[in-house]
Amino acid sequence: MAISSTIDSKKGGFLGNLGKIYGGYAGAFIGFTLVLAVLEQMGLGSKIIGYAFMFLTIAVYAYIGFLSRTMELSEYYVAGRAVPALYNGMATGADWMSAASFISMAGGLYLGGYSGLGYVLGWTGGYVLVAVLLAPYLRKFGQFTVPDFLGVRYEGNTARFIGVVVLFSASFTYIVAQTYGIGIITSRFLGIPFEIAIFAGLLGILVCSMLGGMRAVTWTQVAQYIILIIAYLVPVVWLSTKLYGIPIPELTYGQALTQIAELEKQLGIVKPHAAAFVDAAGQFSWSEFNNFWSLVLCLMVGTASLPHILMRYFTTPNVREARLSVAWSIFFIFLLYFTAPAYAAFAKLEVYSNVIGQPIASLPAWVQNWSQVGGLLTLKDANADGILQLQELVINQDIIVLSMPEIAGLPYVISGLVAAGGLAAALSTADGLLLAIANALSHDIYYKMLNPKASTARRLIVARVLLVGVALLAAAVAGTRPSGIIQMVAWAFSLAAAGLFAPLVLGIWWKRTSSTGAILGMLSGFGVCLYYLIATRYFDMPLWFGIRNISSALFGLPVAFIVTWLVSLVTPAPSRQMQEFVDSIRTPRGDVAWAGKVHE
Repeated sequence: MAISSTIDSKKGGFLGNLGKIYGGYAGAFIGFTLVLAVLEQMGLGSKIIGYAFMFLTIAVYAYIGFLSRTMELSEYYVAGRAVPALYNGMATGADWMSAASFISMAGGLYLGGYSGLGYVLGWTGGYVLVAVLLAPYLRKFGQFTVPDFLGVRYEGNTARFIGVVVLFSASFTYIVAQTYGIGIITSRFLGIPFEIAIFAGLLGILVCSMLGGMRAVTWTQVAQYIILIIAYLVPVVWLSTKLYGIPIPELTYGQALTQIAELEKQLGIVKPHAAAFVDAAGQFSWSEFNNFWSLVLCLMVGTASLPHILMRYFTTPNVREARLSVAWSIFFIFLLYFTAPAYAAFAKLEVYSNVIGQPIASLPAWVQNWSQVGGLLTLKDANADGILQLQELVINQDIIVLSMPEIAGLPYVISGLVAAGGLAAALSTADGLLLAIANALSHDIYYKMLNPKASTARRLIVARVLLVGVALLAAAVAGTRPSGIIQMVAWAFSLAAAGLFAPLVLGIWWKRTSSTGAILGMLSGFGVCLYYLIATRYFDMPLWFGIRNISSALFGLPVAFIVTWLVSLVTPAPSRQMQEFVDSIRTPRGDVAWAGKVHE
């Protein structure tokens, strides 16, 4: 009850002491890690270390979720609109840096080399679009959810319903990827089968979000960000110091790339790690060039269209704090993204130097450990010479970060720390996504469309039941191992970009955008993107212009804009009141026009 009783005062209580609370929390976590490190040196087993990190961190998240429980709608949906910019930026960083960023991005750079930078550029650059085009204005608009904005701006439930469909498609694809990542971590560090590990991890998701909605998720995500950024930076700083004597990996991984280039020559690798836009034969490829920039574009626009990220800017006290929180978000995300290329380079250098070419019989224990986790690492002595060749080792990109401490021979406590960080990343994003889906279904479908007279208690019960149902469905789908984490996340970005970006941006910046234009634009853009994704993924349809389906929005996005624009020109303009309202939300200061009609 401590948080519940003091958070509402907004002065002197919980909100007034956030620095002390989270500073003490960070110190306690570092102390806990140091104690485990000492105990490991005294003989504490790795299994106990893994259990300690898993259970303690989830228990802390559950405790925060319990303390933040609420029965108030504004607290459940938008955290009472009281989250300071710094902490909203931190929570957004955790919400954003999912299993894809923490677990798979460095793995993508490890396997793809230069082409993996497309993820870094796209995901980072998207926040520029968020800051410039959307976040402050959506905050001033003052709704609970993204479909809520569409329903009000386009004056009807048709746009709201289509918005929910797009939101559900993108967010569900995204949450399956997070659940898959949670299953990998839980399986490896608890030593249980993958299919059971998914549902065990699911409990961690639900305890954080079910009781307190956005309020619980916000304060849990701040705690999760602290753990994930410590967990991500410690191993790579350690390796940088160990290899080059400088604890700043961004200054040393250039040397690692030089060493990798030399090893690539010795190993006969024709596609260098750091070469730009080259094919498997090492030659410049226009196809690689086009796919690289298509991915960057789709990820940028997708970032600015993801409902669970945009929702975070509904929680700030005012427009100014929303702008500041975008800046803080970029800073906190930068800390991880700027380090990911170093992570990949150090991991590849370790594998090329100390694993490839070694006798298979004497390979380290991590090879055996990870080969037992869902086929994510396979080893086959194809020529039966007893020596590991490069092509005989297949490592899935989703285990590079998690396994690197073991690959580099660091103490096991670092592996446990990284697992805790990966779990924090996946849980924080899964919570945000679950909340986005459940809120859209309970607020936009149930309350706004089906039962406008529903009581507050009934609406919150419906939201919680839907949250549990969606979580169970996501876990069941993740158990089928539909694809790699980073691919599923890229699909989610494309779906969101094709279906939501045009109606959101045009709805704010072109007051002539009509309801009919927006609805047909959403349907056509989302439809084209979904058709291309499914047809190329499941029905072997040839690629259009050689563009891979992780960039499906490249075709849906322009269709959405063109259809919205053309139809808006030939259909009746929005009402005068709506056009005045749109003008007013673009003014940084002052009240919004017509606020009594459209605000919550």
